[in-house]
Amino acid sequence: MTTVWGLMYLPSDFDSTKAYPVVEYIYPGPFIGSVGTWNFGGSPQGLRTRADQDALAELGFVVVQMDHLGTSFRSKAMLDHYWGNMGDNGLPDHVAALRQLAARHSFIDLGRVGIYGHSGGGFASTDAILRYPDIYKVAVSSSGNHDNRSYHTGYAEKYQGLLVRDTVSGTDNYANQVNASLVANLRGRLFLMTGDMDDNVHPAMTVQVVDALIEANKSFDYLVLPDRAHGLNEPYVVRRRWDYFVQHLMGVAPPRDFTITKPAG
Repeated sequence: MTTVWGLMYLPSDFDSTKAYPVVEYIYPGPFIGSVGTWNFGGSPQGLRTRADQDALAELGFVVVQMDHLGTSFRSKAMLDHYWGNMGDNGLPDHVAALRQLAARHSFIDLGRVGIYGHSGGGFASTDAILRYPDIYKVAVSSSGNHDNRSYHTGYAEKYQGLLVRDTVSGTDNYANQVNASLVANLRGRLFLMTGDMDDNVHPAMTVQVVDALIEANKSFDYLVLPDRAHGLNEPYVVRRRWDYFVQHLMGVAPPRDFTITKPAG
């Protein structure tokens, strides 16, 4: 019933007769969406994630960014969808959009879909591979606020509400957004990253997911970057993300220890 917008990046040597793996960038909002002002200038989270959608496309992926119910720059009613429902992360809209794109474009391989994001996007991309394992096969998630009960109140309470515990059920109104509770669903490849000096999203939130994955006997990848705060906007992190998608969506061994250099000029 609601039209949502997005961007699609294609390789410069794009061939419509081929089938391409898909990589999705996500930032769930609600105050910023995955697309922002809907231009190809890069991610609205560029200061923290090194907006590299065009670079990923050049590696041979179709890259998509999509907004969803709950994101900003639209109506109040659309934004209100997020209230008390942060575990939604806009993912039902993203899954519907991916299916529509695959039905429309034969070059989209819906069997090879990856997703990545940072901070709120780290939360959302992990949620995606755990909640929709039939769609998302690979996820790279950095510095995610995987359980907003332990995130700062200026964000969590603003969109999820005050924490209310139910003594009868033993749960609370934040239970619908806890990634650690979904780890039994993991079937694809998940790569978690965090800085051990994160001054925004405490690394314990990633560690909680790691602990649950271990308890569930799940295979995953995990990187702790020493003396790093929240941003993680450095070439090593970008390169490891590229490598992960190339290896697990394309089935190709990436060049070992590739060095990312800035363009001249």
